[in-house]
Amino acid sequence: GPGASSVYLNLGAIGPKKVDFGVAGDTPSEPATLHDNPGTWLGFTDLVFIDPVGTGYSRALVDDKQATKDFYSTDTDIKYLSRIVYDWLVKNGRMESPKYLVGESYGGFRGPRITDYLQTQLGVAMKGVVLLSPYLDPGASDDENVSPLPWMLTLPSIAAAHLEREGKLTDAAMQPIIDYTRTTYASTLMQGRSNPAATAAMIQKVTELTGLDPTFVKRSGGRIETQAYLREVYRAEGKLGSRYDSNVTAWDPFPYAPHQRTGDPILNGIIAPTTTAMVNFVTQTVGWKFDGRYNALSYKVNRLWHEDDDARDGSVSQLRESVANDPNLRVLIGHGWDDLSCPFMASLLIVDQMPAMGDPNRVQVKEYPGGHMFYARKDSQAMLVKDVKKLYGVN
Repeated sequence: GPGASSVYLNLGAIGPKKVDFGVAGDTPSEPATLHDNPGTWLGFTDLVFIDPVGTGYSRALVDDKQATKDFYSTDTDIKYLSRIVYDWLVKNGRMESPKYLVGESYGGFRGPRITDYLQTQLGVAMKGVVLLSPYLDPGASDDENVSPLPWMLTLPSIAAAHLEREGKLTDAAMQPIIDYTRTTYASTLMQGRSNPAATAAMIQKVTELTGLDPTFVKRSGGRIETQAYLREVYRAEGKLGSRYDSNVTAWDPFPYAPHQRTGDPILNGIIAPTTTAMVNFVTQTVGWKFDGRYNALSYKVNRLWHEDDDARDGSVSQLRESVANDPNLRVLIGHGWDDLSCPFMASLLIVDQMPAMGDPNRVQVKEYPGGHMFYARKDSQAMLVKDVKKLYGVN
């Protein structure tokens, strides 16, 4: 996102029905058959899904120019989505119910801002917030020519993918990699050419952690750019890895081009099954007939989107303020180890920089096998449900 509907959370993670997508071996032309979701949250909470304007079946009743002004910017987006939450609660008599907010990816960017706006402007307090693969701080990957941070964010996820390919990915195996990234890797990048010996040792270590060709790592200076990595790691097979889960691949139709010329393997592969499954569910199972197109992912909305001045500040401030304002608010941040689009290391560093504000466990970061949509893997989905139930306080 922006431009993504709620179908991925609905039919992939937490709704009562599920369609298979987003893991190795899934193809767009497979039957988009809905089946009962063993990981649904419906057993312990009501679920209300919101498709932002321009996604799903949601439409603006004005032209594109006015819609861009009214809906397709950071600030207006947060305000109208917050108002939808408020209006639904009032209309359905649920203002006194315990309320939890869940958002994925750009929805994870929205989550703290909506929570803060509801809390301080509309008078609606969340009891808990779940952020899945959140895009909390867009500015964290800026200044790659000076700051070590952009490279620190992705190295652990690249190393996790390598461990997974070797069948060795565990929390225990990842901890020394995280520690190395925070310390020696960061300080060596900061020293740059002033310490050639440290740089040489770092390049050797990065080669070991990633399993990449030593020459490639040396030419990269130990700074592994995401798209270059996704081509390099599967180049011998003529395939590309996905930035959303680097161990999910597709054939590279332009293997000799200097740069990647095709779309992302996962992003290209999930539109068909999710669209087909949702359209069939709405028109056949529910029986609501509608001739309009269902936008599982709207590139038009993404193209029309414009960021406000504070968009690059992310939503970390709102996360801090919401937690500070309500001592009972609890936040669960979930990431897939292999996700390079919203790497777990970013959230880990963000949360570790927050003051404890009483109980530091009120804001937790959890990692799961998989990528951006780690819940597509059955074991990871089961682990997520277990953690969410703890947040809700249910057995």
